Amino acid sequence: MGRYLGSSCKHCRREGMKLMLKGGRCETGKCAVEKRERMMGPGMHGWRRGRSSDYGVRLREKQKVKRYYGLGEKQFMRYFHKAERVKGNTGQVLLEFLERRLDNVVYKANFAASRKAARQLINHGHVCVNGRKVNIADFTLKIGDKVGLKGSAKSLNVVKAQLSSNPNYVVQGWLQVDPDRPAATVVGLPSRDDVQLVIEEHLVVEFCSR
Repeated sequence: MGRYLGSSCKHCRREGMKLMLKGGRCETGKCAVEKRERMMGPGMHGWRRGRSSDYGVRLREKQKVKRYYGLGEKQFMRYFHKAERVKGNTGQVLLEFLERRLDNVVYKANFAASRKAARQLINHGHVCVNGRKVNIADFTLKIGDKVGLKGSAKSLNVVKAQLSSNPNYVVQGWLQVDPDRPAATVVGLPSRDDVQLVIEEHLVVEFCSR
């Protein structure tokens, strides 16, 4: 799968909102969204922001979700088609699948500063699920799955440094975190309120179903 190697801040500027792609940096004055003079779209014609068509509005909603979770187009569409086959609201089922990705759970458990950092931890073999090493960032977790770390000192030091740097982080109710080990357990399914992104998922479904 191809990787985006450009500036993450361009994504936030294009969508006109914080996508929290750089972790704690996004909460500081260094964030591009905080700088009003840079709140135009990226590129030399970024200031030309005209009225969007219905297609453009739906496209932007889809791009928000894709960029927020760090997915490619084909990967995102696989999740969408998987959500279509499940009974219920397709938009909410799609977001539930994305929330249960391993990289998102590592980030939501405060083991990494961002989803990108979480993917790096996973790809380098630092993360275990139910006692077995998993190096696939899009591994889907189920209720009862336990996420821990490889027993090396390097793995523990990296995660404990992140936990100590952000001690006031509030873990969502569908996760149970033991910061001493450290480890996290999925104790429920994420709800729509657990998705920390302002998104109208029905527009995403309309775009992908066209």
